[in-house]
Amino acid sequence: MGFFLLAVQVIALLLVDPLNAQHMQAFEDPHSILNPIWYMGMILAFTLFMLLIIKLDLRWVIHLIILVVVAFTLYLVFFVILSVIAPPTTSSICSIMLTTALTLLLYKYPEWYVIDITGILIGAGAAAMFGISLAILPTLILLIVLAVYDVIAVYQTKHMVTLAEGMLDLRTPILFIIPKRWDYSFLDQTQNDEKNAYFMGLGDAVVPTVLVVSAKVFITSARFFNLPALGAIIGSLVGFAALMVLSREEKPQAGLPFLNTGTIMGFMIGYFLQI
Repeated sequence: MGFFLLAVQVIALLLVDPLNAQHMQAFEDPHSILNPIWYMGMILAFTLFMLLIIKLDLRWVIHLIILVVVAFTLYLVFFVILSVIAPPTTSSICSIMLTTALTLLLYKYPEWYVIDITGILIGAGAAAMFGISLAILPTLILLIVLAVYDVIAVYQTKHMVTLAEGMLDLRTPILFIIPKRWDYSFLDQTQNDEKNAYFMGLGDAVVPTVLVVSAKVFITSARFFNLPALGAIIGSLVGFAALMVLSREEKPQAGLPFLNTGTIMGFMIGYFLQI
């Protein structure tokens, strides 16, 4: 899981320059304090919609929406990578082919390693796009608000647990899966088999990475990453280690309070060391 988190962060950093070259920012003004409000509004609206669909037992609608979002994000990731080495038309055609192949594989054979690979790619793409779109202050506000929201959603209202359980059967890349046994198969998993694997929500990797990318973009440095970005990476891994210790209880845990706190503290230490 720690490797997956690190992979999302490294790939997201690699996507920064290609995304900037294509002007693919999510928000027009990266410094606006309203951006975190819009982001939280989208999360809340999407969560309410998902819970309603689950209650109405229309999970095929969720499955379709997720596959469309996955395909769009995969295309974005493949296109910005290929555009560095190929003309736009060639990049677009190859991206469509790769996106179609991986999306069909995810639909037809959603084994745990297919889900993990897809999750790393779309997680890195989403984190990179929001990271280049949110300056440092809006990003810090967003991470703090999301950490508080995660605590409420997991321990108080518990609607995030309901959402996760309802989405598990869809076998889509909204989480990472690490088997505890060599013979584990996510395709053949029953409810009793859930204890044979570790699960971590994709958002637990994406949200901290937004600050890593923002630090890289909005704090000037000629290197691949600067001290604030490096500090954020190290801090996120420390927070992840603390989360894993708590997760030994095998109960649903809110990941963002640990991950976001570690990421912010690591960022702050790196920032003060750099100045």
